[in-house]
Amino acid sequence: MTTTEHRSPWLDDEVAALRDMATKFFQAELLPHQERFAEQKYVDREFWYKAGELGLLCTSIPEQYGGGGGTFAHDFAVFDAQYRLGDTGFGNMVHSGLVAHYLLAYGTEEQKLRWLPRMAGGELVGAIAMTEPGAGSDLKALRTSAIRDGDHYVINGAKTFISNGKHAGLVIVVAKTDPAAGAKGISLLVVETADAPGYRVGRVLDKVGMKGQDTAELFFDDVRVPAANLLGDAGAGFGYLMRQLAHERLVIAVGAAAATEAAVALTVRYTKERKAFGAPLFDMQNTRFELAECATLARVSRVFVDDCVHRHLRGDLDGATASMAKAYSTEIQGQVVDRCVQLFGGYGYMLEYPIARMYADARVQRIYAGANEVMKELVARSL
Repeated sequence: MTTTEHRSPWLDDEVAALRDMATKFFQAELLPHQERFAEQKYVDREFWYKAGELGLLCTSIPEQYGGGGGTFAHDFAVFDAQYRLGDTGFGNMVHSGLVAHYLLAYGTEEQKLRWLPRMAGGELVGAIAMTEPGAGSDLKALRTSAIRDGDHYVINGAKTFISNGKHAGLVIVVAKTDPAAGAKGISLLVVETADAPGYRVGRVLDKVGMKGQDTAELFFDDVRVPAANLLGDAGAGFGYLMRQLAHERLVIAVGAAAATEAAVALTVRYTKERKAFGAPLFDMQNTRFELAECATLARVSRVFVDDCVHRHLRGDLDGATASMAKAYSTEIQGQVVDRCVQLFGGYGYMLEYPIARMYADARVQRIYAGANEVMKELVARSL
């Protein structure tokens, strides 16, 4: 261990062992196929089963529901392993980090026993359908409706930018069950896509970065969903979303901190190997100073995120602080990766180099899970 190497305090021996196992799995099963996954715009469906068999899905879900019985730290360790390797294609952060916890927090006992074990094993891939063509960060502007009809709800609407959309066997749909009630009319409904006439997956979207991540359009045309698939109470969906967003934003921050550290490590190795004017590029003062600053920014971001993880494990992470972490860590990720690309020179702009893919992948971090401008507004309201 170097004098500057940092170990997150939430990464105890058990959690570190899980991260090591995840790292080896991703190195063997994910990295060799990255180019193919990017071309087809999603990881193979079989990959989800392999991850489930190894216990890398739903690690923080209680064992009684098929999960790993760990804490959020176990999930974060798996996400950290993936982002340190420069991969953003595998949609586990949404599947295990978000969808599974909506079910755990708001599902009935029957719903949890019905869906969570199948998610933990990879049988069901989870997605959450919030964003619409005309509604992103402003959830109150949602137009998708779910109108009660006897013992069913009938869903109509369109969603876009849905992570895991192509492979999703279970989609939590954010819809208005009472369109006239504004935010108080928003509910969450679970759609099992394998038996849902009127449900349709549109395009798997072609993105600037995150090429291997399954991101799709979803359409709901008179999709009938049993009333028993309502998640929590009717009209309570907006409140549920607000309560879960702090966790979602911390998930993004954990990935951003890991990716930032990975970019610095990658660039340090490259500049020590790359010769310029007869000496390693690292020997030039400008290179050393740039990397010193980047390493410092990465450390500050990591320590802030670690503190948020610690608070989240205690159960007292507030929404404003989570918004700070999401905005700060993703801004730092963008700045540091950009500076690292510069140190790679022309090779930094070639997609066969991981730093170029990291550059493209980093940009959307400031947009999804609430644009950083929205994060700043939420922080300002808390002052």
